[in-house]
This record gives sequence, C-alpha cells and structure tokens, in this order.
Amino acid sequence: QDNRISIWSAGDLGNAGLNGEYHGEPHLLCDIQHNGDVMDMQFLDQERLVVASSTGTVTIFRHHQNNQTLSANHRWEKAHYHVDQDTSCGGAACTGVVCNNPEIVTVGEDGRINLFRADQKDTVRTIDNADSSTLHAVTFLRTTEILTVNSIGQLKIWDLRQQRNEPSQIFSLAGDRVPLHCVDRHPNQQHIVATGGQDGMLSIWDIRQGTMPVSLLNAHEAEMWEVHFHPSNPDHLFTCSEDGSLWHWDASTNVSEKPSFLHQGGRSTAYLSHSTINQSVVSAWLSNDPTKDRMEITNLIPNQTLSVNSLDVLGPCLVYGTDAEAIYVNRQLFA
Repeated sequence: QDNRISIWSAGDLGNAGLNGEYHGEPHLLCDIQHNGDVMDMQFLDQERLVVASSTGTVTIFRHHQNNQTLSANHRWEKAHYHVDQDTSCGGAACTGVVCNNPEIVTVGEDGRINLFRADQKDTVRTIDNADSSTLHAVTFLRTTEILTVNSIGQLKIWDLRQQRNEPSQIFSLAGDRVPLHCVDRHPNQQHIVATGGQDGMLSIWDIRQGTMPVSLLNAHEAEMWEVHFHPSNPDHLFTCSEDGSLWHWDASTNVSEKPSFLHQGGRSTAYLSHSTINQSVVSAWLSNDPTKDRMEITNLIPNQTLSVNSLDVLGPCLVYGTDAEAIYVNRQLFA
C-alpha cells in the first residue's frame, strides 16, 4: 500500500577494478512517499522525474542534489479517470509517460492522451477518447508526433499539431488482437519501431511501409514488459518478460564471425526472414540481404525465476528490476 520513489547511487564507474569488476555497493540517496502503484517514470532533465500513478495522477518530483532530498514539484491530480475527475474513486491508472523537455505526454487505462508542459499548471491538451481500449505505452517519434500502443494490438500515430482528435495513422498486428505492452523507437531512424506484448513476440515496424510489422520474431514465453534499443548502439535491442528472461538481441552485421552456443544463458543464432525493402541505407533491423538475416540472441539471466518487469540501458550498463523486489546492474554489456 505504501509505495516510494527512490533515487540510488550505483557508484562511480571510476572505481571499477582492472577486470572491469565493480567495487562499492549501490546505496540509497533519498526516497519519498508515492500514492498508488508506480506505473512508469522517466527523467525530464537532470533533476526532475515524471511519475505515473495507478491513481491516475502524474507527478513531477525534483531531486535536490545539494542535500539529497526528493520533493513533489508539481502534480496533475487524476489526469486519467474513468467516470469524472471529481469522484473519490474515479481515477484510472496512468500506464505510460514520455518526456521531451518541457513536454510530457501520458496515456492511461481510460484511453486518454494528455499533453503537459513542465512549466504550465494546466493541461496543454487532452485527447479524451483517443482509444476505446487501454493505452499501455507511448513514445515520441519526433517533437510533434507521438506513437501509442493499445490492448487490441494497434499502433497509432498522433500529430500534436493537428487539432482534430484522430490518429494520423493506424497500424495493427494481423489477426489476433494481442495486447501490446511496450514500444521503443530506433534512436537514429525514426521510422523503425519495436513493440512487444501479451504473447511475448517482438515486432519490428517500418512506419513508412504499409500497416503491418516488417518482422515478427518469436521471443518470450509470456508477456513482454519492456523493449529498448540501445541509445548509442541501436543494432542492439533488449527485451524482458514475465517469464523471467531478459534477452539481448544483436543485429549487428558481424554476427557470423561470433561463436554461437545453443545452450541456456549462452548465445543462439536465429535465422530471420525479412520482407524486402528497397532503400539505400538499410538498418540491420530491416535488412533484406539474406546473408545478414541472422541475429544473435543472448539470455542475460540464465536461471530465470521471477518476472523481469523493467529495464533500461546506457553505455555498457544495463539495469533491471524483478519481482524479487531487487534491482540488478550489469556493467559489462559488451564485455
């Protein structure tokens, strides 16, 4: 019932030993109470953090680095709600938040999209009936465009410059309406998007092409909770799942030279078929050269047990959280 937002120091990379092993324990810098489950969070800038609550409220917390405290900087009460904002139990979970400072976009179980600005008390814009089903996640495609995924297997692009409350494009998984839980955009090629959902499949989409995914890749045995392209090395992708696994997908072209081991926790090479796309610069994710259609997949948690609920990746570091109420930091992603 009593939840908290915590800021941790994972220590200084400077004290890594000769073999890259890390010395020094992570320690809690500060924490603050949070009303409702924390559904999603993202840093807005160096010291502000935007948090989505199951109560429908969206809060900006400020991390005061001089005295290591957290304070609530601004709160939009019941930004998401089912019936009306005023009833005591009317809140609907805010399921996703994405920031592009100063703008903040939130989505929720109520099918609403909210656009806030960090420097404005009132909502800049609300698209009330953006979706008839739950919106699970949202990402910016560019500064004026966002992409949402919902619980009936659809991706929708919204142009925030348009006043009409209709998506500019809709994409969907063929056939089964499998709920999509997560989405990430390729950091350099904004037309490439990865999604994951209820069936554990990884879908790669080219939003310039048609309305169906370019690739559907068999992945996890249960829900995929999070998908992330590596921000500076986007041939590498990371996914985590309810089945307790966390996969590192390596689509870089030199995979054929690497050893391939078909055992649990080691590497396995999968051969993939891609639809052909004629373009001069082809991302590894949309490759149509048959010799390159192989991808190395490494399970980074060999003896999985409990759900891996969230992950993030930066440089050589991967951080993830599991149902064991633990946070893990892997500092040797490419070692």
